[in-house]
Amino acid sequence: MKYFNLIILLAIGSSNTACGQNTAKKKQTSTLTSKKQQTMDLSKITDSQVKQAIEALQMGDKNWYSFFIKNPAMTDDGNKVDFKAFFANALGKEMFLSIDRVENDSKNIHGNFKAGQWGTFPVFFRFHKNTEGKFDRLDIGQDK
Repeated sequence: MKYFNLIILLAIGSSNTACGQNTAKKKQTSTLTSKKQQTMDLSKITDSQVKQAIEALQMGDKNWYSFFIKNPAMTDDGNKVDFKAFFANALGKEMFLSIDRVENDSKNIHGNFKAGQWGTFPVFFRFHKNTEGKFDRLDIGQDK
């Protein structure tokens, strides 16, 4: 009887350990997958400030604002919008899913974009730099 109880205890202990290990592996795999899905090739962007700004945007990092002057001009589909108010709602929720085309010395970025409640669609971002090297204007819009 003692031998039988020992076998049952060992079997229960082994199965719990195996399940725990399996769960840990599944969690690790999904984390890696999530990170891969968020990783995007930014090597097409040769302007270091644009690249760093896009990286901040992708991560929802408030460092995004440091690349711009205090009150930059901004348009969304040709309509003037308030830069800070716009990104107060968008930062951390909206991001590029792909960078498809880069133009104008990497200041014009075209790609597929996740725009929160508005869905996913092709967009452009046009960064305008002032003489001090900060962005003083950003034009964004739906690519046609």
